[in-house]
Amino acid sequence: MYEPVVEALLASAEPAIRWKVRARVLGEPADSPAMAALREEVRGSAVVRRLLAPLGGAGRPGVYAKWQGAHWALSALADLGYPPGDETLHPLREQVLDEWLHESYQRDVEIATKSAAYGRAGVPVVRGRHRAHASQQGNALWSLTRLGLADGRCDRLAGLLLHWQWPDGGWNCDRDPAADTSSFFETLLPMRGLWAHGTPEARSAARAAAEVFLVRRLAYRVSSGALIRAEFAKLHYPLYWHYDILGGLKAMAELGLLGDPRCADALDLLESTRLADGWPAQARFYRTSGDIAPHNDCVDWGGTSARRANPWVTADALAVLRAAGRLD
Repeated sequence: MYEPVVEALLASAEPAIRWKVRARVLGEPADSPAMAALREEVRGSAVVRRLLAPLGGAGRPGVYAKWQGAHWALSALADLGYPPGDETLHPLREQVLDEWLHESYQRDVEIATKSAAYGRAGVPVVRGRHRAHASQQGNALWSLTRLGLADGRCDRLAGLLLHWQWPDGGWNCDRDPAADTSSFFETLLPMRGLWAHGTPEARSAARAAAEVFLVRRLAYRVSSGALIRAEFAKLHYPLYWHYDILGGLKAMAELGLLGDPRCADALDLLESTRLADGWPAQARFYRTSGDIAPHNDCVDWGGTSARRANPWVTADALAVLRAAGRLD
């Protein structure tokens, strides 16, 4: 049933597509000579060159500049199968760690109202809950670990995430005192980062974070069973800091939780979006003008279409279905 789709992806000119399929769908050993050679192809690919091109020199974008800063380049490389331990990426690592371990993140600031948080250095704490943009440290932790660039400072990233975690297991940056439930957007990447970090405390925290998604069946309200947001049911690539069911399912695969029955509805929804040639990108969060400007990406990730598959989305969807035991 899926063989023609897999064969088409294996014939792709893009080595990262072939790596995703061979590593995550066909399950080829990561340490085999053939897979190591494929990862070297990824390193030298046009996609990687475009991702890294803006990051040298004085005119480089800011670390978090959407979507061309070092933060996003490392995140993309980590998802593409870029070979780990590349010392040429150390300057990007230093930029990212300097940004997300700045002293301002070490300081808690107790506030009573939403407006009181602005103009004050530190992490706001409202009604006992840290209102941190934890997706930033979470994504950095995940990316650096996956790329084999983690050092002792990543323990500090993990420590911040653990310090900021909410009672329900997740994180939220909403400074409204009435906000008392974790955010999908701020919880997904810290969960993945802590799981990748791998210490018992980090993994316990990541497993607690998974409940934020699982109790909502990855996309549905507990109260009514309705879809939380229409955007959650649309497929995207890249996801950046956002959320959709494919991103949620990828995270559950990393944590080994796709066998949880609460993932079934999201898996069914993913399968229902399949086209004859794979899965489409139904929406996107990037533009591709080539300029350094907000929300421009250096790479065209295949665009969107209701009638044709996107290879990046398709490779990830197949990987999720394989991990869930749903490929024939």
